[in-house]
Amino acid sequence: MFVPDPYREPDGSWTVELVRSSPLAVLACNGAADDVPFATHLPVIPDPVTTPDGLAELPGATLLGHMNRANPHWAALEDGMPVLAIFSGAHSYVSPTLYAISPAAPTWNFTSVHVRGTLRRIEPDIAGEETLGVVQATVRAFEARFGTGWDMTDSVDYFRKIVPAVGAFRIEVTAAQGMFKLSQEQHPEVSARVREAFAAGTGLRREVASLMERLPSPAPSCPHSA
Repeated sequence: MFVPDPYREPDGSWTVELVRSSPLAVLACNGAADDVPFATHLPVIPDPVTTPDGLAELPGATLLGHMNRANPHWAALEDGMPVLAIFSGAHSYVSPTLYAISPAAPTWNFTSVHVRGTLRRIEPDIAGEETLGVVQATVRAFEARFGTGWDMTDSVDYFRKIVPAVGAFRIEVTAAQGMFKLSQEQHPEVSARVREAFAAGTGLRREVASLMERLPSPAPSCPHSA
């Protein structure tokens, strides 16, 4: 991923936070020689066994994911192959009307993290307990952050019935890049107008405004394109 200097994360916590808050990733890898690359949307979480105290940084960490074994992508996954997991965060279109200057060009503010790593397939054992553990860990992570604390106890037997159709894997992270394109290249007054307009909006626009508020004070510079 090409990341112009103004759009690099202010500190290492931003990439970790985005991965945790936007865990629906796109897992991508090369197909066979005559195929296009595979890409699948799927949930990815930090491995709670290797990061019991929380994820501090991505390189060196282990992530967990799973997909439907009927997906041709699963058959293409080989143990030890390089993969890319793409996490997308808050984003919004920026209209030149927000700049209050002319000439101007529209753009799109967005946040994204690309995680590269080595894939390790979790091969099913007789009872499928290791794959079941990935499913349960995913439920715990998502219920704690996004849910209402649902107790899965009564559904574990159901999980065991569907686990044979689940392909689970680990990603041993080797590198991560974060891009946080939040109008940093604009003059501080222009950036402030964009932030204030987004803060008055809803949904993703307000999320973008919140991130812009956390940035160090922007400084004027030459425009960059994504």
